[in-house]
Amino acid sequence: MIKKKTARTTRPLKSSVLLALIVPALLLSGCSGSSATPTKTPAPAWASSYVAPAATEIAPLTGIAAAVGSTARPSLAAKIDNHVAARPQVAIDRTDVVFEELVEGGITRYVAVWQSSIPDQVGPVRSIRPMDPDIIAPFSGLVAFSGGQQRFVDAMAATGQISAIFDYDTTGLFSRSNATAAPHNVILAASEFVNRNATVAPPAQQYAYAATLAGASAVVDGASISVINARFSNASARSWTWNAEATAYLRAQDGAPDLTGDGVQLKATNVVVLRVNVTVDQSIPKTELVASGEASISTGGKTLAATWSKDSQTAPIRLVDAHGVTIRLAPGNTWFQLVPNGTGSTDLVP
Repeated sequence: MIKKKTARTTRPLKSSVLLALIVPALLLSGCSGSSATPTKTPAPAWASSYVAPAATEIAPLTGIAAAVGSTARPSLAAKIDNHVAARPQVAIDRTDVVFEELVEGGITRYVAVWQSSIPDQVGPVRSIRPMDPDIIAPFSGLVAFSGGQQRFVDAMAATGQISAIFDYDTTGLFSRSNATAAPHNVILAASEFVNRNATVAPPAQQYAYAATLAGASAVVDGASISVINARFSNASARSWTWNAEATAYLRAQDGAPDLTGDGVQLKATNVVVLRVNVTVDQSIPKTELVASGEASISTGGKTLAATWSKDSQTAPIRLVDAHGVTIRLAPGNTWFQLVPNGTGSTDLVP
C-alpha cells in the first residue's frame, strides 16, 4: 500500500526571531559600504621637567647651606696678631668665627677659625694665651700658633687638638713674610696643614642658626641699633656699623676702618659681645670663659640682650635670651668680642 506524503505546514516566524535576523544583516550591509574608523594616535606620555635640587647640609660654623660633603674637613683655629704692625692680616676676612680677646698692654689678639673654606695662607701667627684652650677645645680640630709659655703649650696639647707650632716646626708649614717686620710676619700654610690632616672630623655645630637673616632672633625680637662700640681698654676701641646694602656690620679699629690687604673693610653677619671677667695669670690677662655673663647679639641692624654661658672647656658657648630660649644667629660669619668687665665697656647707638 502506498503511503501519501503529508504536506509540511510552514509556521510564521515570531517577531523576536525576525528582529534577531534582520539587525545583524543591516549591520553587515552598513559596514560593507563604508571604510574602517581611523585609529587615534595616543598622546605622548607626560614627563615632568622638575629637577630635584642637590642635597645640602649646614656648614657647622656658619649655618649656611652647602653641598653634601663639601664641608667634610676639620676646623683650623689660629692665634692671629692684631698689633698695629701686623695689619692688615692675611685671610682674616675669610673666617667663619673670630674671637677677639684682651692681652698684655691693653691690646687685643684673635683666635680666628676657618672651616667652610680654607685659605692657602693665614697670619700673622702669634703665641697663645691662657684662655685659648677654653676657646678652641670645642672645635676638636687643628690649631696653629707661634709658641708661648710651656704651661700654655701643654694646656693646649691636653685639649687633643692637632697643633702646628712655629717654634718647633721642621715640616715647612710656616714662613716669614716680607710684608711686615718680625715678630709680626709669621705665616701659616693653612691649606697644606688641613690637607695633611684631612681625616680629622669636622667640628660639631656650635651655635643655633635661623634659616634666613629675617628669622634670626635679634631681627625678630631685638631693638634697632646702628652702631656697636666695644672698648677692651684705653688702648683698644672697636666699632661695628650696620650697613644695609652690605647686609653686614662694617668694622673699625681705633676710629679707622679695619681693612684687608685689598682695601676692603672687614665685616660680620653677627656681632656677639660677651662681657667677661679677666683675671691676671703671672702678669698675663686671662679671660675667664668657663663661666657665664651678660651678652648682646647683633644681627640685621638689631640688637638683643642675652646671657652667655660655657659649662666646661669642651662645651660650646651657649647664648639665650631673657626667657632662656636659645638664640638663633643668622647664616654667615660671626665675630665674638670678649669685652672685659671693669676695664672694658659697650655702647649701643640707635
